[in-house]
Amino acid sequence: MKLTTKGRFAVTAMLDLAMQRSRDPVTLAEISQRQKISLSYLEQLFSKLRRHSLVDSLRGPGGGYRLAKDMGQVSIAEIIVAVDEPIDATQCGGKEDCLDDQKCITHDLWTKLNEHIYDYLASVTLKQLIDDHEARQKGLAPVQDMRDAMAKRERSAVTTTERVG
Repeated sequence: MKLTTKGRFAVTAMLDLAMQRSRDPVTLAEISQRQKISLSYLEQLFSKLRRHSLVDSLRGPGGGYRLAKDMGQVSIAEIIVAVDEPIDATQCGGKEDCLDDQKCITHDLWTKLNEHIYDYLASVTLKQLIDDHEARQKGLAPVQDMRDAMAKRERSAVTTTERVG
């Protein structure tokens, strides 16, 4: 999967904006300074984010940007898609012309991976990332119990084996 700087920087900048939790607009210069992202690059990204109604802008002295929605309603997938970042692990960009203008034998595998990645990113919100970050800062990082995930995988493997057998 290829996630370029554009997607990473857009998520970072939106997370920075959300972390300010301010009613006052935040300038791109402030985000640029905190995150070490070029101001002109942020201007391009925020133009796209504004067109997708993820941020509101206020012009003039005291102007800047604010989240257009509650941070619990902004998914990471929305941010990445808003800045025209493809979530694509295929070699052909989904065109099914990977091998001599035909679909390669692994195309469906990479397409399903794309779906899983998108679903995961769509399930994560800015609020969740901030809550996780703040918990880690306080030394309260949640302990991840992998027993449920492993049990689901084992059940899935048994079901698949039963179908095959």
